[in-house]
Amino acid sequence: MSHSSSPLTSSHGSVKSYVTGLLLSLVLTVIPFAVVMGGALSTATTVVVIAVTAVLQILVQLVMFMHMNTKADEGWNVMSFVFTLTILVLVVGGSLWIMQHLHLNMMIG
Repeated sequence: MSHSSSPLTSSHGSVKSYVTGLLLSLVLTVIPFAVVMGGALSTATTVVVIAVTAVLQILVQLVMFMHMNTKADEGWNVMSFVFTLTILVLVVGGSLWIMQHLHLNMMIG
């Protein structure tokens, strides 16, 4: 069976990009683990390190493995991703806002 170059398979990455993505993912996983297990940083700094590496991990996954880019032919993928993020921020942010408001109004004492 011969391998043909079709438009559907041309968007896949190379072995180099997959290995780079894997290495970046491993490094971005080990960093927060080492910070938590080391215990040398304050709690607030540890949370910030975990949050920053989590965001970077998401970006690495999207770019390296899901091939999310801003090319014109990929516009619908980016638009649907932005819509998903908007809904996610609204739902999570609204839920946290409501829970915080309820907590303040239901405090006893």
